[in-house]
Order: sequence, then C-alpha cells, then structure tokens
Amino acid sequence: MAGHGARGRSGGRPTLEEVAARAGVGRGTVSRVINGSPRVSDATRAAVEAAVAELGYVPNTAARALAANRTDAIAMVVPEPETRFFAEPYFSDILKGVGAQLSDTEMQLLLIFAGSDRERRRLAQYLAAHRVDGVLLVSVHADDPLPDLLSQLEIPAVISGPRSEHETLPSVDSDNYGGGRSAVEHLIERGRARIATITGRLDVYGAQRRIDGYREALEDAGREVDERLIVPGDFTEEGGRRAMTELLSRCPDVDAVFAESDVMAAGARQVLREAGRRIPDDVALVGYDDSAIARHMDPPLTSVRQPIEEMGRAMIDLLLDEIADRRPAVSRGLERRQVVLPTELVARDSS
Repeated sequence: MAGHGARGRSGGRPTLEEVAARAGVGRGTVSRVINGSPRVSDATRAAVEAAVAELGYVPNTAARALAANRTDAIAMVVPEPETRFFAEPYFSDILKGVGAQLSDTEMQLLLIFAGSDRERRRLAQYLAAHRVDGVLLVSVHADDPLPDLLSQLEIPAVISGPRSEHETLPSVDSDNYGGGRSAVEHLIERGRARIATITGRLDVYGAQRRIDGYREALEDAGREVDERLIVPGDFTEEGGRRAMTELLSRCPDVDAVFAESDVMAAGARQVLREAGRRIPDDVALVGYDDSAIARHMDPPLTSVRQPIEEMGRAMIDLLLDEIADRRPAVSRGLERRQVVLPTELVARDSS
C-alpha cells in the first residue's frame, strides 16, 4: 500500500534503486528525471514521479552529491580572450540558452575563460580536482588540448561544434555547410557575378564547412571558384576590415561578399563605404549568425540565422545525459552523439 511507502525494503529511507524497480526503469533514468533532464519521455517521467510519490522518496542533494562524487556544478569553458567573448553576440546567445535550460535544475553554472596559457594551466588543475560534474566547451579550435584532457580525466563534456568530422566528444552545431551554400545561392539569384567570401578562422571546423558550402554553390551553378575571392578572416570586426581591404586590392570588380559572421560583415561594410562602394547597389553583403548587429546595420544586413540559443539548450540536454551515466561512451557501446540544427537565410536590404 502507498501508506507504507515511506520506508524502503531495508526498513530505512527508500533508495534510488527501489524507485527504479517500482517504476520499471533503470537507475540512470530515475537520475535523469530527478535532475530535470528533458531527454525522458512523458510516460517514463510520469512513471518515475509516481514511484517517487508512492515510496515517499526524498532526494538528499548533499548526500547524493557526496556519494556520487557530485558537485552539482557545470563549467562553460571558453578558450578565448574575455574581450572576444563580450564583443561577439554568439557567445552571449549560447550562454542565454544554457542558462535557460539549467534554470529548472539544481545545477550551478560556472563561466571560465581559458584564452591564455596561464589560464589553461589553472583550468587543468581545477578540472583535475573534479570540482565540476561536466563541461561545456565553446569555440574550440582544431589543435586545442582541452577536449583530450577532459577525456583523460573522464569528465563528461559536450563541445559546441566538432573539431573535425571525426569528433569523439558529443557535439552540438548548426548546419554550417547549408548556411554557406544558401548565402551564395541567394547572391547568385540576385544576379551577382563576382562573389567573394571572408572566412572565419580556418582552424575552426565550422568555418571550413561554410567555405565548402560557398565553393559547391558556385560549382553547382557552373561557375569557376576564383581563389583570389576567398580571403581569411578571424570572426572579428578588425578581421573583416582587413579582409575587405585585401579583397578590394585583389579584385576591384567584386560585386558581392559573403562574410562568415555578422561582426566581420560590419567591418567589411566600413571599408566598402570608405571606398565609395554603395551597399547593395555596387556590392551586395551577406553575414552569418543573424545577430542584433545584422538587424541594426544600415542597411539592415542579410544574414544566415543559426539557432544559437537552441544550440545552448541542446548542449545542456546532452551534458545532463552524459552526467547521469558517467561511463565513457565507448564502454556503453554507443555512437558519439552529434546534433546538427538547421540554418535559415534571412534576406534584408544589404543584398
């Protein structure tokens, strides 16, 4: 009877295992429900909640954390200088999604910058002490040692955008290839003949995929890819200025530019105006991210929208699952989980 549910089979407090047995699910599933993970079906959640009520199970947060070596804390690690974090809307939007998804859980979020060697050494010591239950890695470059360190320490981690097509960590990304392709197809449809691109950092896999989309859109339209029209940037406004200056020097007849971030597009716009080029009459301009910068630019910037807040939410979903079952993915016999969210071109007056 439910009235006798306040004591477990051992005569003491009901255990997590007894809740799992009553609900007919595994211990990890009960943990996910209690920790607020959304990756549980409504029927399963209802069964677990009913078992909790029948048995009178009360999670002891402190005891559970101590017994499981839990801290109830997650670190969002950004291996970039603080100045870049606060200058680019991408980071604040990711943080907004992460915070919203954590709001219904007992997890605390720590924001850690690791843009210098000193900060990285300090972070390595902090992580080695297992002071967090999991890590969100945002803006990771191909040669970054942090993902491997987390794997060695067996700390659950999720990365925003894989380092390569062979990424071993769970990751969440947007469709960078599709986004780059849609930007160029839009410019082709608008009748532009000399379409250039200002790339992101080439040690970022997502930037490489945007270039792939750029190239293939041109090739599928029967156009030859002119390497002089591909200029590297670094996702910063100053990088956009430098690249646009280089483009005008190389190819004065350029009539369209796909800048692979809105911030770089803002830098490119300044150079175009200083050179007396009208947007979009002389040069059409397309950005990427669909940030507030795009909406407030003059003229308003056509941009590829990636669902950045949703990416932050999805990262938390994956990480809570990893934390609920701490065994490495290899020992669980699971394929790595790579989530790719769709992008969308938002056309405005700049193109």
